[in-house]
Amino acid sequence: FNFNMLSARLRELAFLNPGVEIRLVDDREDDKSETFFYRDGIEQFVRQLGKNKQLVHAKPIVIANKTDDVFVDVVIQYNDSYNDQILCYANSIPNVDGGAHLTGFRTALTRTINQYAKKNNLLKEKDPNISGDDVREGLTAVVSVKLPNPQFEGQTKTKLGNSEMKGLVEAACNDKLGIFLERYPSVAKRIVEKAVAAA
Repeated sequence: FNFNMLSARLRELAFLNPGVEIRLVDDREDDKSETFFYRDGIEQFVRQLGKNKQLVHAKPIVIANKTDDVFVDVVIQYNDSYNDQILCYANSIPNVDGGAHLTGFRTALTRTINQYAKKNNLLKEKDPNISGDDVREGLTAVVSVKLPNPQFEGQTKTKLGNSEMKGLVEAACNDKLGIFLERYPSVAKRIVEKAVAAA
């Protein structure tokens, strides 16, 4: 048993399940233990991922939605780097190859930011849309879904195959991200300007 490996995975599970306390004790060594508890769940996860980075906006954007028995939780925060880091989970299982939930998130993010930019004249009507790659530059995000019958591609469950998750994540993100951008125009402007600069 590798303490650091178990510790990393249990920390991840505590982030994905807010309010759950997980304690790891290593009896092979005296006083070696860790306790994980995150009341704000993946919002704290994104804050931790963004530590030591120059943030474009201090408060992460939190999207939470429940449809029937499917939960969609997405947290977004931009920094001034050139890379994106998007972590995807289905029922707390990491999906390193993404899947339907990642596709829905990317589609919604690109569409919503372009719509906002054109509506608020941050992008001229005749200008081409900002590409997905440019919209995601400097983005840190966690996309977590909880659903009754997950279908994974491959033994290691690296990719979520439930096609309906694309639409559910997309709808939640279009709606809630659109509301956020309208409510916080100064943050929206900084996000759009970063994407335009990337383009």
